[in-house]
Amino acid sequence: MAAPRLMVGISGASGAIYGVRLLELLQPLAVEAHLVMSCTAEITLAHETNRKLAAVRELADAWYPIDDLAAAPSSGSHGSLGMIVAPCSVRSMSEIATGLCGNLLTRAADVTLKEQRKLVLMVRETPVHAIHLANMTRLAELGVIIAPPVPAFYARPESLEAMVDHSLGRVLDLFGLDSGTVSRWHGTAAGGRRRVPSEDR
Repeated sequence: MAAPRLMVGISGASGAIYGVRLLELLQPLAVEAHLVMSCTAEITLAHETNRKLAAVRELADAWYPIDDLAAAPSSGSHGSLGMIVAPCSVRSMSEIATGLCGNLLTRAADVTLKEQRKLVLMVRETPVHAIHLANMTRLAELGVIIAPPVPAFYARPESLEAMVDHSLGRVLDLFGLDSGTVSRWHGTAAGGRRRVPSEDR
């Protein structure tokens, strides 16, 4: 039996390493990674990392040109567990929220929605304004999970890499995939409830 597929979208938002590292974390798991990168993502990748585009594509089990709207992920018959867009620009988020499918990334996300599969958007933008928030709300009402890559400081990360891995691990948790990179919260050292000071309530 073939391994289940997971669509990975990398948009042009800052934080290309999230998409690259996601592909790396999927390799030891029993999941096929199918990649779509936007043109701007390729520029961001070159600016923010030392990774070569060809090497990133090799991390995926399959990759598709961004402008190929006839590619397999354009059809609901191309089964998958769902899709993660990491990072997700507000432009891509807005296109998905309004049903616009100007490229294969947003079309694949639209297909994920119509097939009622899990769609996770790691929206990478701050601050956000009312239109961004309205689009996030609209997507959340459709069942989309908005998962900005927010650091978990309780884990006391010792590096940027650890922060990236934790955020991605939490997203993979949503698909029932354990990357082994999440520092799980087990409560306080005392093992009981911690009293919250009144000024913090």
